[in-house]
Amino acid sequence: MQASTLMTLIFLLALSAFFFARKRSRDLAIEQGGLKTFHSRPSYYGSFSAILAAVPALILFSIWQVIEPNLIQSLVLAQVPERLLQSNEGVVLLFSQIIHISTGVITTDDQDLLSAAAHFKQLTQTGNLIQNVAIITLSLAGVALGWKLVRPKFKAQRYVEYALQGFLLACSTLAILTTLGIVLSVLFEAIRFFQIIPITDFIFGLEWSPQIALRSDQQGASGAFGAIPLFTGTLMISFIAMAVAAPLGLMSAIYLAEYASPRIRNIVKPILEILAGIPTVVYGFFAALTAAPLIRDFAHGIGLDSASAESALAAGLVMGVMIIPFVSSLSDDVITAVPQSLRDGSLGLGATKSETIINVVLPAALPGVVGGLLLAVSRAIGETMIVVMAAGLSANLTANPLESVTTVTVQIVTLLVGDQEFDSPKTLAAFALGLTLFVVTLALNFVALRIVKKYREQYD
Repeated sequence: MQASTLMTLIFLLALSAFFFARKRSRDLAIEQGGLKTFHSRPSYYGSFSAILAAVPALILFSIWQVIEPNLIQSLVLAQVPERLLQSNEGVVLLFSQIIHISTGVITTDDQDLLSAAAHFKQLTQTGNLIQNVAIITLSLAGVALGWKLVRPKFKAQRYVEYALQGFLLACSTLAILTTLGIVLSVLFEAIRFFQIIPITDFIFGLEWSPQIALRSDQQGASGAFGAIPLFTGTLMISFIAMAVAAPLGLMSAIYLAEYASPRIRNIVKPILEILAGIPTVVYGFFAALTAAPLIRDFAHGIGLDSASAESALAAGLVMGVMIIPFVSSLSDDVITAVPQSLRDGSLGLGATKSETIINVVLPAALPGVVGGLLLAVSRAIGETMIVVMAAGLSANLTANPLESVTTVTVQIVTLLVGDQEFDSPKTLAAFALGLTLFVVTLALNFVALRIVKKYREQYD
C-alpha cells in the first residue's frame, strides 16, 4: 500500500470516528434528558475520537519511516559477501546498486547481488505489510476507544483542548528549532571561513576578489575577501530605494486613509498593490532596458561622463518603486486602525485635519509605520535580481551612484552557483556574508524596537 493511500485511509477512519462519536453522544444525550447531562458538547466527543484514530497512527508511521530504511539496509548488508563490500567504493553505493537491481533499473549477472536484491525486495514487502497492518489496527483501536469513551462524565472538551495546545506548542517549537538550525548552519560554516581568512580582513578589507588561484602561476585570482565594497553597495542601493519608497509609500497611505473618498480608495489601493505582485525579474528587465539607459543618457547630457550603463541609481530607483506597496499597504492599514475618537477629539479642540494627522494619527500609528519601513528595508537589502540586471556584479568601492556596484546577496548567489567545494574560502565566504547580513538585520530590528518603545503613544 502506498503511503498516500495509507494516509487517505487514516483520514477516512478519523473522519468516520468523528461522525460516529458525535452521533453516539447525541443519541445518548437524548436518552438521558438532553445535552445538559453531558460534560462536553457532541463535537468535542467526535473530535477526541478523531484524534485517537489519527494521531497515534501518524506517530507510528513517522517512527516507522525513520527506522525502516536503516533496519532493512543493515539486514541486507549483513548477508552480502565480504568481497562485494571490498570491491565497491562504499556501503552506500553498494546498497544503492542493490536497490536499483531490485527495481529493474539495472541488470547484473552476479548471483550474490541478485540474491541481495531479492532479499531487499522481500524485506521491503514484509515491512510494508507489517506497517500497514500495525497502523490500520492502531487507528481502528482509536476509533473503538473513542466510541467507548462517549459517556456523560467524560471530559472530552478538556482533552481536545490539551491536544490543540500540544499541537500549537509543537508548531512553535518546530519554528524555533528551524530558525536555530538555520543560524547554526550558517554560523559553523562562517567560523570555518574565519579560520582561513582573518575576520579583520573580511570586515575591514577594501578589495573583494574571491577567486582562488589553483596554480602558483595563475593570474587574476588573488583571493581578496574584503567585504567593504559589498557593504557600501548594499547600503547605497538600499538608501536610494528607501528614499523613493518611504516618502511615496507613506504619503500615499496618508492620502488613502485620511483624504480619499471610499470610491477613489477602492480603485487606487488595489492598483497600487498590483506592484507587489509583479515578479522581481520584470522589474529587473525594466531597470536594465529602460531606467539604466535613461539615467546614463541623462548623465552624459549634463556632462557626467563617468555614468555607467549599470548603476546603483538605476537599481535603487526601480527597487524603490517595487517596495512602495509594502510601505503603503501596511501604513494604510495601521493609520486606518487608529481610533476615530482620537481624530474627533483633536478636531474638537480646534486642530486642523493636517495638524490632527501629524500630531495625533501618525504618533498613534508609529509602531505600524516603523514595521512597514522595516519590512521595506529588509526587502531592499535582500533583493537580488534587480541588482544583478541593473547594477552589475562589480565590487567597486565608490560613493558615486552612477557607477556599477554589487550587494551582499548578489555575491552570495554568485559564490554558490555551479560546482562547489565546501572546504574552499570562495564557497565559505557566502556563509560569512550570510551571517553578516543576519547580524545587521537583527541590529536593525533591535534599533527599531527601541525607537518604537521610546516614541509610542499609549491611549486608554
